Amino acid sequence: MSQKTVLFDKHVQQGGKIVDFAGWQMPINYGSQIEEHHQVRQDAGMFDVSHMTVVDLTGSRVKAFLQYLLANDVARLKQPGKALYSCMLNEQGGVIDDLIIYGMAINDSAEDWVRMVVNAGTRDKDLAWITKQAAAFDVDVKEGSGLAMIAVQGPNAIEKALKVMPLDVSQAAAGLGRFEGAASGEWFVGRTGYTGEDGFEIILPDSEAMGFWDALFKAGVKPCGLGARDTLRLEAGMNLYGTDMDESTSPLISGLGWTIAWEPADRDFIGRQALEQEKAAGVAQKLVGLVLEDKGVLRGHQKVIVAGAGEGETTSGTFSPSLKQAIALARVPAATAEQCQVEIRGKLLNARVVKPVFVRDGKSCID
Repeated sequence: MSQKTVLFDKHVQQGGKIVDFAGWQMPINYGSQIEEHHQVRQDAGMFDVSHMTVVDLTGSRVKAFLQYLLANDVARLKQPGKALYSCMLNEQGGVIDDLIIYGMAINDSAEDWVRMVVNAGTRDKDLAWITKQAAAFDVDVKEGSGLAMIAVQGPNAIEKALKVMPLDVSQAAAGLGRFEGAASGEWFVGRTGYTGEDGFEIILPDSEAMGFWDALFKAGVKPCGLGARDTLRLEAGMNLYGTDMDESTSPLISGLGWTIAWEPADRDFIGRQALEQEKAAGVAQKLVGLVLEDKGVLRGHQKVIVAGAGEGETTSGTFSPSLKQAIALARVPAATAEQCQVEIRGKLLNARVVKPVFVRDGKSCID
């Protein structure tokens, strides 16, 4: 049976078209997915992302544990509140999940605290994997309960959100740089997102979520659903777990090689040996962006043909409301250059290969 967030009834009242998403009842839109997309690009929109899972790690060996658990290097978290994006891998180098961690206190003391935010669809396997690996490090793993999460995104998102936050929370959040987080009482604010726009992801007690949602709405922040969230993240070139990568794919062929910290060379993280072998053998594929030059619609799992190099496949595809063109992410042969063709309904249509970031901060990145 699908779960409901504390804001479910509010979504229904506001006209949200409800669908099942990773076991949760979520709004696909509130009337117009295109309008919601442009609202985020041009002003400020809000998303109920309470289905995401918050995991707190505490103990004196949190740093050592994360150095082993994650492909990225938590030693980069040099100041309290700094955030880091990383993949969590299995022994074969496949992606169990991609996640964000906030290093709230990493001093090799009993009070060390790192907050993780992991995907809803991978919650059970993530918690089982993290708990299993943590046992050898005496790290306490605690899933957050009684929490809601609201993402406020867009060029005016921070200004509008700060005006309606509790005073102590707004004071803590006002000084955040990009990819930083701050806690104030039971509230937690991260200046991160999944849209290619600036903004906050706000974790708060679920008892206060309804009032905060209403306050944001009155401040001119419009509700947005999963549909706009997907077109926004694809324009920003951000991977969707289970679509653009999973346990059968490594970061090296998923456009996430930049999240692997190879140094220090003696750091033994889970999946390292498999990645080193893959790299030494020559990485056969890469993740690229595609812009369709002919008339058609790009979707996931369409065949990509690269002359002289072989074949690949789109992993995500959509019509970009910002660019007014069909775009996609695709896993293709490593030798792929600037052009390819995509098979759509039995026809081969021409596509341009670009870096897999199409729009950032409201501006085209493909011109």
